[in-house]
Amino acid sequence: MTPLTDPTCPPLDLVDDLRRKGLIAADVQFQTLYGGRTNHVWKVLGENGGKVLKLYRAALRNPLFRNDAELEAQCLSILEPAGFAPRLRATGRHESGRWVFYDHAPGAPWREGVDAVAQLLRRLHALALSVQAPKGCNGSTDLARHGQNILNGCSSPDRHLLESLKPNEQVPSTNQTCLIHGDPVAGNILVATSGLTLIDWQCPALGDPCEDLALFLSPAMQHIYRGAALTAKEEDQFLSAYNHAATVDRYHSLQRWYAWRMAAYCLWRVENGTPDYAAGFELELATL
Repeated sequence: MTPLTDPTCPPLDLVDDLRRKGLIAADVQFQTLYGGRTNHVWKVLGENGGKVLKLYRAALRNPLFRNDAELEAQCLSILEPAGFAPRLRATGRHESGRWVFYDHAPGAPWREGVDAVAQLLRRLHALALSVQAPKGCNGSTDLARHGQNILNGCSSPDRHLLESLKPNEQVPSTNQTCLIHGDPVAGNILVATSGLTLIDWQCPALGDPCEDLALFLSPAMQHIYRGAALTAKEEDQFLSAYNHAATVDRYHSLQRWYAWRMAAYCLWRVENGTPDYAAGFELELATL
């Protein structure tokens, strides 16, 4: 697979292919979008409000967040009419990886106002959709296995610390599964006057809605994408606005498991060259 020689611009042969398909104009300009941490993403300037070209880095293997172009294309097609995602325009394959081309969603990454995010996720989880997504983690046994798999990829002494802090609460799986976004962090929630939009649908699942709640509330993810963890008051406000007592109770019973797995993920990121996750590791340890 050929690496990009200049990641600030799409590969020229891919640009030519998009032109031949009539998706972009001959004199179009691209602007690199730096919000994502996984794939190469560019805004196509002009183009009736702008489009987005995402080129997937297929060689990247992330133990927590899947990176599936076909799943993203499927979710964009199904969820755009309901206002949850931008409109898909095209998808295809390039020697550097798969790509998707979709409308640029207006707005800025979420910074404050937890009620609106809780209500957005609640509406998403209530949808009855036919999506060919994999099953997500469901219950403490799944979370224990997933967290341990991540830890198995770590080698620093902190691995043994985390293994000693492994929760012991047993929480069964739930039959109340639904489509979950799988990565609803602040950077993937765009806020505009028209409302909120979820982007980066590359790791959805059919799973426990608590997974989305835990990822949004995660102190590490809030710190990475927003610069600070939520306050206890904001967390309580979010869970209240989600307005589903059974799911909130279940989240509380699984909270330490989610924190343990996220701490393992932060440790893995640090050991694999992303030192800004060190603060997230400490924040998740504090939750434990």
